[in-house]
Amino acid sequence: MRILADVLTGLVALIHLYIVVLEMVLWTTPRGRAAFGTTPEFAEQSKTLAANQGLYNGFLAAGLITALVVRGDVGFAFAVFFLICVVVAGVYGAATVSRRILLVQAVPATLALVAVLVAA
Repeated sequence: MRILADVLTGLVALIHLYIVVLEMVLWTTPRGRAAFGTTPEFAEQSKTLAANQGLYNGFLAAGLITALVVRGDVGFAFAVFFLICVVVAGVYGAATVSRRILLVQAVPATLALVAVLVAA
């Protein structure tokens, strides 16, 4: 079960690293605009806000990567805390922006959290 927990936690970290790239680097490109359904004008006007969001997603990824590197109680605490943060962010995003966020963020993080808790 520990392997499954690590794989799922790593997947959530990779998802957030990809979101970092989308929000901080690709926001105004056709790929970034397609991912978030924005117009070129809106993307240009909101690129600073998107970069800020990307930075927060980077912190989530960093916490999850730390959880995978650090073992024992500290690694467990990091995994639980950051996975809960992702679940909360995913639920909030689904309620306020797009239900798709529930599937992209909250569901994988919930599965990883359950696996981490069962593996403990």
